Amino acid sequence: MTLIYGHRGAKGEAPENTLTSFQECLKHGVRRCELDLHLSMDGELMVIHDPTLKRTADRRGKVVEYSAADLVKMDARKGGPGWVKPCPIPRLEELFETCDFDHWQLEVKSASRTRAATTVLAIREMAVRFGLMDKVTVTSSSREVLKAAVELTPDLSRGLVAEYAWLDPLKVAQNYGCEILALNWTLCTPERLEKAQRQGLHVSVWTVNEPALMRRLADFGVDSLITDFPGLATATLGNY
Repeated sequence: MTLIYGHRGAKGEAPENTLTSFQECLKHGVRRCELDLHLSMDGELMVIHDPTLKRTADRRGKVVEYSAADLVKMDARKGGPGWVKPCPIPRLEELFETCDFDHWQLEVKSASRTRAATTVLAIREMAVRFGLMDKVTVTSSSREVLKAAVELTPDLSRGLVAEYAWLDPLKVAQNYGCEILALNWTLCTPERLEKAQRQGLHVSVWTVNEPALMRRLADFGVDSLITDFPGLATATLGNY
């Protein structure tokens, strides 16, 4: 059985990483999601993919140059599918309060040692506060982030995001005690998948938007796939 994760909510259907997008994902009955985190100037966990605001909010500057109170007033509809109402950049806290997901892949982008430490500690504190320790996995392609997670929040589940195979993703995942391997689908060969699963890893492939590819990867036996179109994925894999 291949599980479905909504990518940044339902990125293909609503403005990515906004409350609206996560609500769309839940409407399709998809109870797992993937999202991206950056810290605001005052250290709050904000749900946005890029370190800068230009692409999604059409504003100058970086996320870290604004307070959370300023960021939540910004409209993040730009560049996504058309949406009538404004879609603000959310705090992670707001999503934890309003969205009932069974599992969250929280991707932390590369960060300095200090920021990596601050971020994983903030995630743990919030997961504890909302009783979500067993429903959250911190994922990253950054060694700095995974190292901070191992050292400072060892009781928080970890996942490696692997986009390239220049370092053996399975070895790296093992080194950091990861439970999830979030694999670029182009790296997902049946051999690598089988080896990863033998190693006890949950293999989650991204970003999978074509029905034929969804079916092929489900046939391979991937544990989950991350998609911009959770509705399409549910329809495609419904009988799988």
